[in-house]
Amino acid sequence: MATANNHAMTSQSSLKIVSFNMHGFMQGYCVLEELIKDVSPDIILVQEHWLTPANLGKFDLFFPEYFSFGCPAMSECVQTGMLRRRPFGGVMTLIRNNLRQSVETVYCEDRFVIIGVSNYLVVNAYFPCTGSTDRLFIYETTLANISAWRELYCNYDCVIAGDLNTDLDNSVPASQCVNRFMEACSFVRCDVLFPTRKSVTNVNEALKHESCIDYALISSEHLVADFSALDPDIIFF
Repeated sequence: MATANNHAMTSQSSLKIVSFNMHGFMQGYCVLEELIKDVSPDIILVQEHWLTPANLGKFDLFFPEYFSFGCPAMSECVQTGMLRRRPFGGVMTLIRNNLRQSVETVYCEDRFVIIGVSNYLVVNAYFPCTGSTDRLFIYETTLANISAWRELYCNYDCVIAGDLNTDLDNSVPASQCVNRFMEACSFVRCDVLFPTRKSVTNVNEALKHESCIDYALISSEHLVADFSALDPDIIFF
């Protein structure tokens, strides 16, 4: 099921941000087009576009009203010429063209992308799923790297959103790792601030299992004017 997190921040200006796991560009771009039409976001945080470096131009081709900053899928394997199967992963942040003068492209790697917009630091994150090799180590190192960038931009309000790939209400090691990070860095979950808007974001029909694994975390509860989990009309399998 296609889902997204949407939240608006208010201060001198407001931003509307959508986070969306594409499960592959060619599978998810039509849903993203629908989200753009219905929600008109300023910033879109995309995970799992599955595009190699040679195909990243598809974002500019399909979404000309936005400019993009991010990483290809499996970038390390592609760079070493070792790609032997379908690429997976890939994070990309799309920003409306009218914000170009206000945006600083801060940093990107396989698991997260950071941009600065006005006085906001926006982190697009994608964490490994259950069964991934060295999963907990990836959580720990990724969160440590995000924390280091947060320290460098300590005067900025911060938003972290994306596919955390773990249910933060469970006590599994990955969830405990994220919750410790949130406590240490004083982040708040948007779904906790807006409990009536909390929704399932991951459904496995075969296993008859559903959970919430996509989140938006903020450095101050006063940043958020609204939050919701979106369920577009277009659904892919």
